[in-house]
Amino acid sequence: MRRLTLTSQRLAAVFLVGMLLLFSPIVTLFDRPLFWFGIPLLYLYLFAIWILLIAMMALIIGARK
Repeated sequence: MRRLTLTSQRLAAVFLVGMLLLFSPIVTLFDRPLFWFGIPLLYLYLFAIWILLIAMMALIIGARK
């Protein structure tokens, strides 16, 4: 039971961090006409955060086993 609670708390923390990083005022910081290897900076930021959140959740859930 303790392990399940800890996992739930970690997943909730990842959710909150994700909401903060995808919050509109922070996203607008990256909405500039800049390109990195031909990819707009905004798209690169959004996909990087998305991949980071998925990886963090996979690590948390995978550690349960």
